[in-house]
Amino acid sequence: MGKFDHWVEMSKPAKRPTRLADVDLFAYGAQEHWYPAYEILHREAPVQRLPGEGFAPGTDGFVLTRYEDVARVVRDPVRFKPTLTVAVEGILANSAAPDLTNAMMESMATLRPSIELWRAHRQELTDPWVGPGATRHTAMITQCTDQLIDQWIDRGEVEFISEFARPLPQMVMAHVLGFPLADLPRLAEWGTAQVAAFVWGKGHRNQLTPEQMREQFTWLDGFKEYVQRKVEEKRANPQDDMISFLTQVTYSALGRKLTDIEINGIVYAMVLGGLETTQYAIEEQAQLLCERPEVWRALKADREKIRGFTEEAMRLRAPTQGLSTRVTMQDEVFQGITVPRGSLLHLRWAAANIDPEEWENANELQLDRKAVTKHLTFSAGPRVCPGAGISRVEQVVAWRRLLERLDSIEYAPDVELRHQPGIMLGTLELKLRFRKAG
Repeated sequence: MGKFDHWVEMSKPAKRPTRLADVDLFAYGAQEHWYPAYEILHREAPVQRLPGEGFAPGTDGFVLTRYEDVARVVRDPVRFKPTLTVAVEGILANSAAPDLTNAMMESMATLRPSIELWRAHRQELTDPWVGPGATRHTAMITQCTDQLIDQWIDRGEVEFISEFARPLPQMVMAHVLGFPLADLPRLAEWGTAQVAAFVWGKGHRNQLTPEQMREQFTWLDGFKEYVQRKVEEKRANPQDDMISFLTQVTYSALGRKLTDIEINGIVYAMVLGGLETTQYAIEEQAQLLCERPEVWRALKADREKIRGFTEEAMRLRAPTQGLSTRVTMQDEVFQGITVPRGSLLHLRWAAANIDPEEWENANELQLDRKAVTKHLTFSAGPRVCPGAGISRVEQVVAWRRLLERLDSIEYAPDVELRHQPGIMLGTLELKLRFRKAG
């Protein structure tokens, strides 16, 4: 967060809502009270209208919090067109990218402008590395995990975010892409710049001011140049990494090899999606274990339950709480509420994941819950998160090694759980105490 700390808002933070009129999921400080707000929305306004907050002037936004509604939307990208698709269509119609278009958007315009090409893109270009094929990285992820634990295992205490949850996915993604670990500090700063809108952006559309966008893009110019140099190096001397693979592969959907800007865009997307979700998932899992020591004991007794734990934790504490990602292509009805064509839908994954109409004892962590992967933390349908596979492997490996090497964890006496701004569920720091396994 440090690079953009000067963007911080100094408003009076929102209070815990007690009635529907108090609910503003996007107010400054609302992060501290999201889950009480979801209970109110589920009960009184599962479809919440945001007047004038639509995709185009004169249209509205709508917050969806019921599981059946969010699941219906994400599984049908034709009736509910992704905003990224709309943006790509605009690029193609204008035959030139706007000044503030990143490499990911430019590559999408050629590699995956349609649902069919989106599927081919995943199957051929990303799945072997960060999707179902991510199990190939298990040994490497284990090594990275142990390397981080080694740095603090003898201290008895750790700032869990900066010393484990954040650097682990950074190290893993560097290995996958083929970046030197010595470059991690720069890569971490670029990753922060990429997600700036989701931390500092205002409202449900995560909007930055024009000045903020220019500052973000200026900062990211260095990343684009860095990736370009790596692409050139790996074209000349390919290694066993994702960038090398992308320089060599023939993309059958288009019948050709990838251009440098297309590879740059894929790498941009990998960094954008490959760091934040996993970081926040792991840190929230640590909090759940501190608050539920009986779950820690159950996992210590049976490591086969780790996978169920990570899935339940992602359901209960979704790293990305929600996004405004779909536009209605026709009039729709949700929970008896008419949503006109052209409306922008804010899909609140976190609220859908604890919908009491979908989940029995929705707010409880149950290691034996059936259909444990049914949650919407990674979305669902044809536009499901392409990096879900590697994130899941990282989480399971992380807790397997932590449970092996620690006897217990608990909050440090001076712990203060304050959440960062934005749409992602992350605390600013997480101080833990632990006992090293004998």
